[in-house]
Amino acid sequence: MDSEPVMAEKKHDEGSKVESFNEKAALGLENGRVEAAEILKDGIRVHPEPTADPLDPLNWSSLKKHTILAIVMYLYFMFTYITTTTVPSFPELQEQLGISYSQVNWTVAIPALGLAVGPLFWSSLADIYGRRIIFLTGTLIAFAATIGAGAAKDYSGYMAARFFQGFGVSPGATVGLAVVMDLFFEHERGQKLGLWVLAIDTGLLVGPIIGGFIDLVSADWIQWLTAILFGVLLILEFAFMPETLYPRAYMLNHMPVDTPSGTEIEKLSQHRDDPKRVELQRTTKLMIVNFRPVPGMRHPKPWDSVLRFILTFKYPVVVIGVFGYCFTWYWWILSIITMLPAAYVQYSPQIQGLLFLGLLLGTLFSEIFMSGRLSDYLVTRLARNNNGVRIPEMRYPLQSMSVITFYSVFLNLSAFADPFFIAPWQAKSGFTWSFAAQGIITFFGAVPIFAALHRWGGSLRAVAGQPGWVNPEYDETL
Repeated sequence: MDSEPVMAEKKHDEGSKVESFNEKAALGLENGRVEAAEILKDGIRVHPEPTADPLDPLNWSSLKKHTILAIVMYLYFMFTYITTTTVPSFPELQEQLGISYSQVNWTVAIPALGLAVGPLFWSSLADIYGRRIIFLTGTLIAFAATIGAGAAKDYSGYMAARFFQGFGVSPGATVGLAVVMDLFFEHERGQKLGLWVLAIDTGLLVGPIIGGFIDLVSADWIQWLTAILFGVLLILEFAFMPETLYPRAYMLNHMPVDTPSGTEIEKLSQHRDDPKRVELQRTTKLMIVNFRPVPGMRHPKPWDSVLRFILTFKYPVVVIGVFGYCFTWYWWILSIITMLPAAYVQYSPQIQGLLFLGLLLGTLFSEIFMSGRLSDYLVTRLARNNNGVRIPEMRYPLQSMSVITFYSVFLNLSAFADPFFIAPWQAKSGFTWSFAAQGIITFFGAVPIFAALHRWGGSLRAVAGQPGWVNPEYDETL
């Protein structure tokens, strides 16, 4: 691993005084670290630790934060929208491209493969050059690929375009979640992550509804509408999404909150400093399109996302949790979506699209009443009963980019694999037995897995130890 010291200069107009800082000062370690006040929320220490910097994303206005969150949700909506919006047009695609139902089912698998590969490429780059440039580049690739899918005249060209659609939109998972972590404190994240998950769930289910009606024009116009949506997203990202990757350890060392320990977080707005006091370029002061590593922190190598993905297998809590969700739960949802046209072939694409309304309403109900604020409330209550200390078993966090990447890769690999086996399984066993078996697997697989993690997760974490990496603003190994 690279251990070269981080160097920066702080220049003043008169006297041309130059201040340099070494690696430990940049990270706020050892003697270079300024002891910060303890900031609380309902008597529990907040995380991440805030600064007095107005350029700190944690200190931005609620309107600005939620505007950025809406853009992140938009991209994550497109994450699954591109995959399923073509489902009602399967009969037209079969005829247009001269392919079987199994082959047209693979057109859902291929963008999922792009969604699985993408995080391994984008994640480290987002920790080097920032979130904004990755969002812009990925959306531009997805926009171009969607145009290619709309114009494709053969199966191979269509499949290539579908892969790059998924590859381009894949930052919505890893980088998008990192943006949410940049913007909000841990005690706020249940609600925000609930909205973020709602985006991917609604994209999954709204896609076929919209696609069914657009199919009245043509199957190609499903892609043209998707291209328009990507074009609008690209404009919003450029205009309203600033950089959120922030050199927190360095800024905690140079601009800590000047307030007594034990101060409640609601009172912090009166403790803001002058951002010009520290000349390090950060967040909104970076270039509009930044091609240089974000200063003030150490960065991973571009290939570290792949290395850390492999090393994450050392941590059984992460592996069991991710595999349990992806392969006993998520793939079952994909099975329903991809097989719906075959189950109700007698209905028009428009009616088939409307069949997804029940799934959509169930998703909205669960997100509103069973996650979000309820999750935040339960975690806070559990923490109070644990002497004010939050532990992962209260709500498994996806705070490290490596864990986010691990989750996203296997989530989409399960989506990639599903269309290849569900059609033959259904053909051999019928709809009743194939889907009843998946329901049994989900209930008797997922529920015990997560109950066991809740009970013994702490012991597993103690045996495995902690990784030597987290996020670049706190990284101690690179």
